[in-house]
Amino acid sequence: MLRLKIPSRLPLRVAQINKFHNASPRAQQSIFTRYPTRKDSLYDHKNEKDSCGVGLVAHMKKSPSRQIVLDANEMLVRMSHRGACGCEINSGDGAGILVGMPDSFYRRVVKETIGKELGPLNSYGTGIIFTPKADDSVNAIKEIFANHCSMRGLEVIGWRSIQTDNSAIGQTAKSTEPRMEQVFIKNNNNLPFKEFDKELFIIRKMVESEALTHEAVNGNMYVCSLSSQTVTYKGQLTPEQVLGYFHDLQQNDFVSHMALVHSRFSTNTFPSWERAQPIRMMCHNGEINTLRGNKNWMYSRGGIMTSPVFGEGNEAQLLLSTSDSMSDSGNFDAVLELMAKGSTRSIPECVMMMIPEAWQDNSSLSDSKRAFYEYNSCLMEPWDGPAMIAFTDGKYVGATLDRNGLRPSRYYVTYDDRILLSSEVGVVPDLPESMIKIKSRLEPGHSLTLSLLLTYSLTHLLTYSLTHLLTCSLTHLLPQVKCF
Repeated sequence: MLRLKIPSRLPLRVAQINKFHNASPRAQQSIFTRYPTRKDSLYDHKNEKDSCGVGLVAHMKKSPSRQIVLDANEMLVRMSHRGACGCEINSGDGAGILVGMPDSFYRRVVKETIGKELGPLNSYGTGIIFTPKADDSVNAIKEIFANHCSMRGLEVIGWRSIQTDNSAIGQTAKSTEPRMEQVFIKNNNNLPFKEFDKELFIIRKMVESEALTHEAVNGNMYVCSLSSQTVTYKGQLTPEQVLGYFHDLQQNDFVSHMALVHSRFSTNTFPSWERAQPIRMMCHNGEINTLRGNKNWMYSRGGIMTSPVFGEGNEAQLLLSTSDSMSDSGNFDAVLELMAKGSTRSIPECVMMMIPEAWQDNSSLSDSKRAFYEYNSCLMEPWDGPAMIAFTDGKYVGATLDRNGLRPSRYYVTYDDRILLSSEVGVVPDLPESMIKIKSRLEPGHSLTLSLLLTYSLTHLLTYSLTHLLTCSLTHLLPQVKCF
C-alpha cells in the first residue's frame, strides 16, 4: 500500500523528485501539441480543464459482442454537442473509446502482421503509443521498451502499426498527428492480472523517463494505455471521426464486453492528441476546481512517499504523478493509476478516497463509514468538481458523481444484461422501452460500480452511496461482495 515514510536521505529524495518533476514527460510541449509559449500570452497551461460528454456501456455478465462497441460509438456520436471543434469544423478538441481487451481480434491481427500466436487473455498486455513519424525515433522507442521489459523479466512479443485514415480530419489536427504503434508484451511469469498490470505500469513509467532524455526521441512519445485488460483508441478528433479514423474499430470481430467513450470540450486549454480521453483508467465530465491544491499536496508528498510495489531506487520516477502540463483530468487519472497500481487498493476504493461524499456532518453514516473517510482524509484531499467520472481497470467498471452533484449522469439497465450510462438520455435511440428494467440517475456523492470478476445477476447491481461498500471491507473490495 502506498504509505508515507520518512527516508534516511530525505534531501536527496526531494532533489530527485524536483529533477523529475521539472523534466516530466509531459512538462514540455511535444510534437503532438501546439499552444502559445510566449510569457505575455493570456494562455496558461496551469489552468487547463475539461468539460465534456462521458458514456459507459457494459455487459453485466462480461459477454463480449460487436453490439457493445457499436452502442458505445453511437453514444459518442450523439454527444458531439458536448465536445467542441476549432475554427475548422473537422478539427476536434478530442474524442476516443476505451474498450475491454478485444482478444479474438488481436489474436487474428497479431498472427497476420507479426506472425506469432498470442496466449490466452492475461498472458499478454498491449497499448497504443504515439510516436514521431521518423523511423529512427520509432526504432529507438522500440529498443527502450525491449530493454525495460527484459529488465523486468518480461518479453516484447512484437509491434504492429495502427492503420488510420486521416482524410476526414482538419489541417490543424493533421499538423500534429502522430504515428501510432502498438506493442504486445508477454506475461512470462504468469502473474495475476493486477500484478501484471503493475509490472506494465512500472515499465511505462521507466520508458517515459528514458524517452525524455533520449536523443532520438526527446520526449516525443505518449503511451495511450498499457494494460492486460483494456486498450484506448483516441486522438484529436471529433466524435463522428473516431470510428472512421481507426481501421481496427471498423472490423466485425473487434468485440468487447465494455466500453468508455468521451467527447472533449477543452476549457482554458488547447486541444491535443495526448489530452484526448478516455485516458488510461477514466474519463471525466466537469472540472476539478481544487486542482492547484491537489497538485501541490501530491508534489509535497513526493519526498516521503514510498511503495513496496516499486522497490528501492526507482521512487523518484515512479511516484511522480502530477504535472502542470496535464489537464485536470490528466492529473486525476495519473493519481488514480498511481494508487490503484502502486498499492493493494482496488480502483473503487481509490475513487472513494479521491471523490468522497459529504461525510463530515452526515448523521446517517455508520461509524465504520465515517472512520474510513476520516482516516483517508489524512492521506488524500478531495478532488472536488463539479465532476462526473467514469472509471475502469478492466475488472471493475463504474461511474461516480462528486458531492456537488452538478453534472448529469443517467443510466439504464436492460433485460439483456446491459448497462448504459451517459451524460444525458437519448444516446442509444434504438432502445425500446420494453427492454428497460431500471432507469435512474446518479445522485450527489453516489456511485455505480459493476464487478466483472464474477457474473452477477441484475439484483446485485444497484446504485449506492460510495460508503456502502464499507459494510463489506475497509481495505479491500472483494469480488464475492453481495452488498450491492
